Amino acid sequence: MQPPAQQAPAQRACGVLAAALGVLLAALAAEPALANSPLLDSVKRNPQRARAICTELKELNAKGLSYTSPQAVAQVGAQQGLNSTDAEILSTYVVGLYCPDVR
Repeated sequence: MQPPAQQAPAQRACGVLAAALGVLLAALAAEPALANSPLLDSVKRNPQRARAICTELKELNAKGLSYTSPQAVAQVGAQQGLNSTDAEILSTYVVGLYCPDVR
């Protein structure tokens, strides 16, 4: 396997997507009520909200921050009115479905 810096963008995107889905599945397994969560439904029903979060996360990436960094989670949480756990779950869900190019 090549180091991440030598992988093609599509390979990195697949890796990020797989990691994001893994985190999401772990969260759903730990909290079955999230499977039909209003938190996740809020972006399913409002793709504009998801795109806005993607834009925010891409801006953080441009500053060298991962969407899973404490700073990114705190920013998403503050802007969306969420605690850090919900902000991390929402970010992971949004990245997995709407912006897999975010790292």
